[in-house]
Parts: sequence; C-alpha cells; structure tokens
Amino acid sequence: MRMADLNPSFTREARGRRFSGLSGRLNAAAIAVAIGALLAACAPAASPSIAPSLSPVGSASTLQASPTAASPFPLTLVDDEGTSVTIPAEPRRIVSLTPGTTEILFALGVGDRVLATDSASDYPAAADELPDVAAFGTVDAEKIVGLEADLVIAGGNGYTPPDGVTKLRSLGIPVLVVYAATVAGVSGDVEHVGKAVGRAAEGTELAAVMRADLAALAAAAGSLPKPRTFYEVDATNEIYGPADHSFLAEMVELAGGSPVTSGSADNFEIPLERLIAADPEVIILGDAAFGTTADAVAKRPGWGVMTAARAGAVRVADDKLITRPGPRLAQGLRSLILAIHPGAALR
Repeated sequence: MRMADLNPSFTREARGRRFSGLSGRLNAAAIAVAIGALLAACAPAASPSIAPSLSPVGSASTLQASPTAASPFPLTLVDDEGTSVTIPAEPRRIVSLTPGTTEILFALGVGDRVLATDSASDYPAAADELPDVAAFGTVDAEKIVGLEADLVIAGGNGYTPPDGVTKLRSLGIPVLVVYAATVAGVSGDVEHVGKAVGRAAEGTELAAVMRADLAALAAAAGSLPKPRTFYEVDATNEIYGPADHSFLAEMVELAGGSPVTSGSADNFEIPLERLIAADPEVIILGDAAFGTTADAVAKRPGWGVMTAARAGAVRVADDKLITRPGPRLAQGLRSLILAIHPGAALR
C-alpha cells in the first residue's frame, strides 16, 4: 500500500493516502486490534507466499462461458473472491473502485468508458479528473446507480466494503472483485479485467509484457547482495512495514533485499524493539511523499542505533509504483531495486 486513501480511524486524509496500493492487501482484523479500527469490516485473507518465479498463477479469473466466436458476451467470470459474475454485454459505462484497476482500464485502452473512480485513482491524469464515488472502505451506491454503470470493478480484502458490493449486485449491476495477493496475481488480474471489458487480447499482451519485465528485473536483482531491508509504510505514531510473506515483503525480496517484517502473517505493525533487534541495513521510506526524510528518521528515539541510520542508508521510494497493483508495477520494482542497491546495472 497505493496502498491509498485509508480508513476512518486515520484522522488525516494524507495519512490514508499512504496506503493507496497497500491497503487493499492489509488484513483488517489484525490491524484493527493493533490501532483500534484500522481497516474495519475487512475479512481476513490467506497469507500469500513469495512467488519469485513470477509465473502467471496469481489470479482466480476463470472464463466460464464464451457463447460465440465473434463476441464473448454475455460471459460469466469467477472473480478473485470466487463469485460468479455475469456480464450481459460489452461494458460501456464502467466504474472503477481501486486505483490499480483504474490504471489497468486506461492501459487497456478503455479509459474513455470509465465514468467514475475512487478517491485514490490519480493516474493517468485523465483518471484524476473523474468524479469520485468511493474511498477506502466506503462506496456511494446511489451515485453509481445514477451513472447507469454496466460494470463495476471493486477491490477485495475489504478495500470496497462487502455490503456495498452486495447492494450494487442486488440492483442488477455486475460487480467484479479483484484482489492480487501476490506479484504474479497483478498480471493475472490484468488478464481478468481485459476479459471483463472485451479486451482479452490486449489484457493478455499487457500481462505478458509485465511478466517479462518483472522477471528480468528480479533476475538482475538475484545476483546482488541481500541486505536486511525495512520498507516503512508509515511511522507517524505506530510503525508499519511488511507483514510476513505479504505482497510488500515479496517486492522487497524480488528487489534483492532481505525483508524485515512484522513477525505476523496479517499484522503490518512492527514494534520498535523488534525493528531494532532486526537491525536493518537499508531503510526505504515509502512515506517520503508525505514529508518523511532520512534526517527525521535518524532523530527518532532509538532509530539511530540501527545500521541503516548509522551508515546513511535511509532512502526514499515511490510507494504508489511499488505497492499499487497495476501496469506500472515493473517500474515500481525497478525503483525499489535502485533504492536498495543504488547504482545497480539494470537494463
């Protein structure tokens, strides 16, 4: 998290935006215990394992029916939550409720069909200009109905509230829920969305390019040293970084780092004592866009003893690229490799 526009318990909207990509992957139940209601209403999700092969296995998408050779519509897809979703005709009035799927839709060439998005959808520029009908954990079903949407693409793991999805479906609007729990799952969801909007060939092509780029970058990073690396999502009050075997931990590992994690499969909060004991050799500031600096980190009580702080290895990164499950993910991996290994030779 990209990962974007977070939850009611965060009083500052900016702090919520730090999770624009990541929030769709956080386990709400565990973090709610940690900070009082973080990611409330989100059901626990299975912890994804690291997938260094980047093989196309991450999506639950399954094409159920293809009535004619000329057109796949009507068709039924199984979304990433296992729900069968029937799309009667090729969608022309689409609403995207996550920033990742918004980017996918524009990359597939159907941005002109997108009527509205969520508050975190800020790329490309045309998407940022569209009206917002949702934010993390909220959705305005009445506005979506008023737009006469013929397809809504929602976020799983609580990013789009389940009751909002249920309401929209009860009103006859097809709602496809996507949730990439692994890096490979992102390209799988690109293919899935491509099928849903009648751009299956484009989705397959885009996913193939993503897989090739990600695999090449991971291979390049594979020969590099593996410094203990902590990716900071937020440290305004409590400290948040990767959970064990999370998407973010997988990204750090693929980028040639040994991820320092929370010690939990579903809680992203890490105690300072655990972080000090892990002694990261590199600290990556995913929250740099919100004013966090290396100098500020060095001045935090207790942080100065860590190897990264003493060696001046506290670096910034573009969190949206790294954590947002969309077509720019390879750019994110590249930027993360260079943050962990400045000067690395990448094609």
